[in-house]
Amino acid sequence: MFEDEHVIKDLQFLDKEQLGIDKNDRTVIYDVLCLTDTGKRIIVEMQNRSQDFFIDRSIFYVSRTISLQGEKGGEWEYQFDAVYGVYFLNFSMPELDGRFRTDAVLADMKTHKRISDKLRFVFLQLPLFKKGVDECVTNFEKWIYVLTNMELLDRMPWLAKNEVFKKLAEIGDLSKLSREDREKYDTSIKHLRDTIAVYNSAERKGRAEGKTEGIMEVAKNMKSKGIPLEDIQEMTGLSPEEIKKL
Repeated sequence: MFEDEHVIKDLQFLDKEQLGIDKNDRTVIYDVLCLTDTGKRIIVEMQNRSQDFFIDRSIFYVSRTISLQGEKGGEWEYQFDAVYGVYFLNFSMPELDGRFRTDAVLADMKTHKRISDKLRFVFLQLPLFKKGVDECVTNFEKWIYVLTNMELLDRMPWLAKNEVFKKLAEIGDLSKLSREDREKYDTSIKHLRDTIAVYNSAERKGRAEGKTEGIMEVAKNMKSKGIPLEDIQEMTGLSPEEIKKL
C-alpha cells in the first residue's frame, strides 16, 4: 500500500488494550501496529460491520496515539512521530464518495498542498474493489483481491509463483493448524458469532418495537377521528382494551 513511500521494519499484533493516560481513561485497541524505518506508526484495523461515527472514531484513536507520545515534564516541544490510520472496511460509507481507496491528510483547503505529514487516514472499502483476478497486477491489488475472495484462494493463478500467497493458503487451511492456533481460531469465531447474534437480536427487537409503536400511533389517530372501535381493532390487530387506553 505504501510502496516507494515507507518501509515497514516491525509490526505487532495487538490483542491487548493500549492503555490511556490513567486507568479510568478510554482505552485504545488496534489490530496491528506497524513501525516504519523512519519512526512512523501505522495503525491497521479491520472492520466487518458498519457503525455510526466511524470517521470520528478513527480520528479519536489516531489522536490518542499522538497524544501518548507527549513526554512528561516541561522540556517537550511537541515533536512526535507521524501516525497513520489504515482501515479495511467490509462495508461502504456514503461520505467517502464511492471510491475504493480514500487518503486523507492535513492540507490547505485552497491549494490542496499538504501542510504536515504527521497525520494520515487511509480508508479501503473492500466491497468497492471491482478488479477481476486477471486485472490484478501489483501485489497490493492481489492482496485486496485475496481479502475479498478468500474462498477462491487455491485457484488463483499467482498462488504458485509467490511464496507469500502460498503461505497464506497454508494458514487458511484449518486442517493444518496447530492445536493452539485452532483454539485461538475457535475462540475468535465464537466471539464473532456472539457479536453477530447480539447485533441481530438488537436489530430485531428495534424493528419489533418500532412496528408496535407505529401501530399504536395509527390507532391513536384513527380514534381521534372518531373511527369506530371495531374498525380500529380490525385494521390494527389491537385489543379493545389497548385501544381504549390510547
